[in-house]
Amino acid sequence: MIYSSVLAAVVSALAAEAIDNTSKQAWQELYQPGSEDGHDLATLSRSVEQGGVTRMDADCWVFARLHSLLKPRHWDVLVAKFSTHKGRKVQSIGRLQPLVASHAPSLFIVSAVTAWAIPKLKGADGKRSSDMIVLPVEFYDINRWDPEARPERTRRRWKKGIEDLLEEMVTEALEAAAVILDYEGLAMKNAA
Repeated sequence: MIYSSVLAAVVSALAAEAIDNTSKQAWQELYQPGSEDGHDLATLSRSVEQGGVTRMDADCWVFARLHSLLKPRHWDVLVAKFSTHKGRKVQSIGRLQPLVASHAPSLFIVSAVTAWAIPKLKGADGKRSSDMIVLPVEFYDINRWDPEARPERTRRRWKKGIEDLLEEMVTEALEAAAVILDYEGLAMKNAA
């Protein structure tokens, strides 16, 4: 078994995509559409376990399968939540924002989705790595998200509602990814 869980497979695949490595497309040579068992990832999984294929190849294959088979909103929520690729993360955040139903004003929704996808980091000014998106500390002040200065209780309710909706979307996306990975013959210990 290559991955311990669906979440591990998703995170590993998204991390592999962010690595600049010209050999990461080697998995395409191993892909045989219409193979006898119809489950190409199972063949790739056996190759990894036998040392014939690298983990990077498997991660890239998983990335490609999930990207092509998941619904766009499921793909975007996984990328927004777990990807370290700056460009893809920002694009996915932008595509998620219109999908969030809330009574909050538009600026609040945009800010809440962004803060959920790019949480405030602990440490000196939230700075850890130049490879990560780091927002200014003041961005996370929800008072700035509502120009009409509604009561704090209302703003907190809106924020929690948006975060809960996004976490539900993550759960749905991981369940959909589990179905795809199971079909491909990649058994998982648990769904998340």
